[in-house]
Amino acid sequence: MKTRITVGVDNIPDSGLKEEWGLSLYIEYKDKKILLDAGASELFLDNYSRLGIDLKDVDYAVLSHAHYDHANGFPSFLRLNDKAMLYVNECVGTDCYFKKFFVSKYIGIPREQGSEFEDRIVRVTGVYTVTDGVYLVSHKPGGYPAVGKKNMMYRKTPGGWKPDDLCHEQSLVIDTDKGLMIFNSCSHSGPENIINEVRAGFPDKKICGYVGGLHLYYRTNAEIKEVIRQLSESGIEYIATGHCTKDRAYRMLKDGLGDKVHQFKTGLVIEV
Repeated sequence: MKTRITVGVDNIPDSGLKEEWGLSLYIEYKDKKILLDAGASELFLDNYSRLGIDLKDVDYAVLSHAHYDHANGFPSFLRLNDKAMLYVNECVGTDCYFKKFFVSKYIGIPREQGSEFEDRIVRVTGVYTVTDGVYLVSHKPGGYPAVGKKNMMYRKTPGGWKPDDLCHEQSLVIDTDKGLMIFNSCSHSGPENIINEVRAGFPDKKICGYVGGLHLYYRTNAEIKEVIRQLSESGIEYIATGHCTKDRAYRMLKDGLGDKVHQFKTGLVIEV
């Protein structure tokens, strides 16, 4: 049975649909329907409607991490769909900021999400089973504070500003006929760390695919080449990326990895 993935929101428009800086994926797996992220606005509602997808049918919703461009649509989704639970990492809160010197900007989830919909939210950690063949893998304890600091991402805590250790991020992992498919929407910590975390959680399973943004849009060519090396040595056969990867990095990935790499577009359908 094929796993079918529809890109409801991405930076690149296609099929007459609109785009935004954000990401949303609709995943059909066996008899289940999964919504991974909901973009930066209510745009995803219109795009999925135009694609003939009824979000009332979604069985499970997943937030990849606590940033606005993946979370802002969820209040609208939860009002539309009255059955799906929203699975988030236990560290998700309204505390994520971009901070450079004395300037800070809130980049987190909608502030009403935690209060208005608390009874619809499932907080998870470690390796968590959503349903048969569908898993969530959280970042390791302690996370990656050096990555947060480098990206000028901070969390506002009672003890003051702390580099974001990315503890609120998680990978969606689906066990397909070809092997495990990793979905990580921004890959802030780098694909190598994420792949290693999934391998540690499923040591006897093959990883066949990696789907998501790679957060390379402002990285140096040398840093992008290092990611290409990591992905090449991982043995993963299928990579689909977009959103925060962007054009320059995508061209380099395509040159380095060839037919393994595919470009997200709003409206794209992937079958694995």
